[in-house]
Amino acid sequence: MDAGGTAATEDWGPFGRPLFEDPSARALSRVGVIDVGSNSVRMVIFDGAARSPAYFFNEKVMAGLGAGMAETGRLNPEGKVRAMAALKRFQLLASAMGIAPLTAVATAAVREAEDGPAFREDVWRETGLRLWVIDGEEEARLSAQGVLLGWPGAEGLVCDIGGSSMELAELRGGRVGRRISAKLGPQRLKTIKGGKKGVKAHIKAEVAKLAEVMDREPRRLFLVGGSWRAIARIDMGRRDYPLAVLHEYRMSRKDIQRTVDHIAVTDPEALRAENGLGEARIALVPLAALVLKELVRQFKPKEIAISSYGIREGMLYEQMPQRLRDRDPLIEACRFAERKDARMPGFGKRLYDFVLPLFTSRGALETRIIKAACLLHDVSWRAHPDYRHEVCFDEVTRANLGGMTHRERVLLGVALLHRYKNVRQGSPFAQLFELLSDDDLRQAEALGKALRFGAMLTASENDTMGSLKFFPKRKVLELRLAAGTRALFGEVAEARLKSLALALGDAEIVVKGRS
Repeated sequence: MDAGGTAATEDWGPFGRPLFEDPSARALSRVGVIDVGSNSVRMVIFDGAARSPAYFFNEKVMAGLGAGMAETGRLNPEGKVRAMAALKRFQLLASAMGIAPLTAVATAAVREAEDGPAFREDVWRETGLRLWVIDGEEEARLSAQGVLLGWPGAEGLVCDIGGSSMELAELRGGRVGRRISAKLGPQRLKTIKGGKKGVKAHIKAEVAKLAEVMDREPRRLFLVGGSWRAIARIDMGRRDYPLAVLHEYRMSRKDIQRTVDHIAVTDPEALRAENGLGEARIALVPLAALVLKELVRQFKPKEIAISSYGIREGMLYEQMPQRLRDRDPLIEACRFAERKDARMPGFGKRLYDFVLPLFTSRGALETRIIKAACLLHDVSWRAHPDYRHEVCFDEVTRANLGGMTHRERVLLGVALLHRYKNVRQGSPFAQLFELLSDDDLRQAEALGKALRFGAMLTASENDTMGSLKFFPKRKVLELRLAAGTRALFGEVAEARLKSLALALGDAEIVVKGRS
């Protein structure tokens, strides 16, 4: 029966049967897309078979096609040369990798420039690439679909800023709603007369027009685009934030205000050096910051999140079958990792069934985090034994995965750290632990120690495991050994069970079925 059928549900529980071996998913391996924007030209080649795709190749050139276009009406001559050189390189690389055909789209600069059609013809003649020019609403739709790649079922407002334009799209129930485009890109704002006062007045008026059309006070504002990511990186530096992962980085409205003020009074070269930003990008940040400040002031979002996924990921999402779109990107990616790297692929499901009874009380860890930890519990086994705990933590917290908040990254990391090490004192990652509450840390430790113990009760993927039960009110941890597993419950396994009981609040241990 297929992934939506009864047999699949009985087989795999609430997460459904893996789809990465399905022909419709395998067809997404090595999908190549090119985005020709006003600031940059980028090619990404996705390994898109898993729901949370890997970036097989990712290269960007800050060509600046839209620089000066507001005054001349034409593409920047130097930008055209740089963009053409990048496109020639990308086409040759894709051809050598066997990626065909590439999907290439162009946005505001090529769309609005007087010589945009001639540039497209030159690209076709010199590279064989067909450059599809999309309008502002289509650009907004694709960017919003990129957000859906990372957040299935997302609700809120997507804001994608480029060099020449800024797009807004509403997300409701995992579907893209109204879209609108505005001429608020920082390249264009450079041409507004009246100095900083004139620019601010222009931004205020344009954002007010957007607010008349789109819903105010969205549940979440998703920020897409290089200028927003640069501002987020500056915010991270200002706050001394410990996890340098931009995707799902959260900022409050007060954070935005403080960071915009910080940008206004700090030398751009100092900002660039402190935060590892390029010269072309930092030149656009002050104007983009003014737009963000006004956007947040007028729309008053409840939450603000950075999305590293945008138009390019939206182009991949466009090609996904709906049943793959509907999957949890974290779980599908973890399954893919287990199939590829674990010693016993498939054991993660059995381990999940074994440890889940420990986390059934109210306020316990989310089942998807438990599932992800079980799937990933053994994928780093090739690392040196002395460093497996550190490798596990480092890989999961820095992995390019969607569908995971920063808190969830660290939760998973701590659980996997304890899969291989009993204590975390003296860890080089101690600063990251501060992103979790004390209760989060206790539960992640208990999960990791449950994985550590469960992995000892089997010698092959076909062995019958016992069962665990936890009675939190009585503080009793019960282990019921399966028939024929007594020999597996040796002194090391017993010590690990005691460590798990301690992590569960120094629970009393009851072992049944020793014969």
